[in-house]
Amino acid sequence: MNKITFRPDDGGPVDFFVLEQMTLNGKTYILVTEAEDGDADALILRDDTVSAGEGGDDTALFSLVEDDSELAACAEAFGKLLGDDDITIETT
Repeated sequence: MNKITFRPDDGGPVDFFVLEQMTLNGKTYILVTEAEDGDADALILRDDTVSAGEGGDDTALFSLVEDDSELAACAEAFGKLLGDDDITIETT
């Protein structure tokens, strides 16, 4: 399982483990969790990376999916990819 480290502007580094990646409606999403093994909460992040253009360095930017309809569509698609139709969505 791949581990990625995020460095949010408002805090220290946070490690996540990538469970799955997919493209839906032209956007890339990743399903991540803080625990490498066992049951854990997961987050769906949308890749909003900004391209710097030719010769520049892209700035990686991932956003938490918070829109209910986008979240539901992603959860359903990730459930099919993982073979798990029992994914529960909790919104805050």
